Amino acid sequence: MCAAPITVDVPVEQLCIGLYVHLDISWLEHSFALNSFKIKSQEEINAIKQLGLKTIRVSPAKSDNRPLPPQPKTAGAVEPEPVIQHSPEELALIAEKKARIDRLVKERDAIAQCEKQLLKAANTLKNITKNLFSRPQESVREAEQLVQQMLDSLLVDKDIAIHLMNDKIVGEEAYYHSLNVAVLTMMLAKELSFPAEDIRQLGMGCMFHDIGKVEIPDRIVNKTFALTKAEQNLMQMHSHYGQQIAEKLNLPKGVTEIIAQHHEMADGSGYPQQLKAERISPLARVVAITNTYDNLCNRPNPADSLSPYEAMSYMFAHQRKQFDAPALNLFIRCMGVYPPGTIVKLSDGTLGMVVGVNSGKPLRPSVLIYDPSVPKSEAIILDLIHEPILDITASLKPGQLTPEVYEYLSPRKRMTYFFDTQKADNQRKP
Repeated sequence: MCAAPITVDVPVEQLCIGLYVHLDISWLEHSFALNSFKIKSQEEINAIKQLGLKTIRVSPAKSDNRPLPPQPKTAGAVEPEPVIQHSPEELALIAEKKARIDRLVKERDAIAQCEKQLLKAANTLKNITKNLFSRPQESVREAEQLVQQMLDSLLVDKDIAIHLMNDKIVGEEAYYHSLNVAVLTMMLAKELSFPAEDIRQLGMGCMFHDIGKVEIPDRIVNKTFALTKAEQNLMQMHSHYGQQIAEKLNLPKGVTEIIAQHHEMADGSGYPQQLKAERISPLARVVAITNTYDNLCNRPNPADSLSPYEAMSYMFAHQRKQFDAPALNLFIRCMGVYPPGTIVKLSDGTLGMVVGVNSGKPLRPSVLIYDPSVPKSEAIILDLIHEPILDITASLKPGQLTPEVYEYLSPRKRMTYFFDTQKADNQRKP
């Protein structure tokens, strides 16, 4: 692990462009995007001087220049009190910071609302699954209502914001996988311009796509190490068992096909029937992509899981012949090169974790920033759509982080996504 970078205290009068500075005050008390950054203009120096700090911590190793030489003082001279008078450029920085704070508050609120909606949806799906065989009609009706709520939220806005959820609220139950696949599939279907009825059937199919696993012993379904060949063969029967259950429930043909075919692959390498692309339902071809992605990110043993970035890269590099090409390419575009949950390094060297992505601007996600000067509970979330000078330059594995950074960013052991349904709820209110 790397040692903490050495810093030196530099009088504010000796600041110059190119110095990498650390502001040891609350993030809310200054006008900059981050507490640590490289000075790029005289306006930024003026803004730092307005903070009333006598000295500023500087990282020589990250700086392009050395501080200015100290100015000789005249004997008996009294330092005049600085007059706070903001230039138009400084006022612009202050306005940008106010907008940044407003966005941070809205982002935190959106994440909190999503977590509430996720818990509500998960509890609903848990009850649906528990009562599916004792009260089938009621359970199917509840599933339709849940899918309709999700569909309403998708159709409110042109772009979809997908948020990473805190895995402390997420259990290990299979219905979180079903919700994950439903969220990602319905998002992708909207971007593919599927009609609302198809998106509705996709939602229903995803909710029940693994229902056949109720016929498989738990010791096999929940096994955290490699299955034997016999166990693999039995596990693959869940698609067939699910189709039988769907037919008994009189689920629509499109939903039944999703349940039966979500493991079929375009190149014929899937199961249970080794169907090729033209024989696979168009809806099931979409679910095959999102189901594979979620299974790569959330394996039974979390230690075997890939990061979102690794999963997306693996699917494109090694599995793309197995999927519908236009749908896979659009899924990657919607989720971005660095999907939510990815640990990233920004162009200024800052470390962070992607916590949200907007389908309209997938290369400019929202990033939770590692800054030890800001309490973890108040961590900064920057929306890169509004931070044009910052870019993501690399993806990191959680194991590459120091213990301090790992504890602060809290990389998710399970990747769980949800979109905000509050806008749809508000639109429905009279």
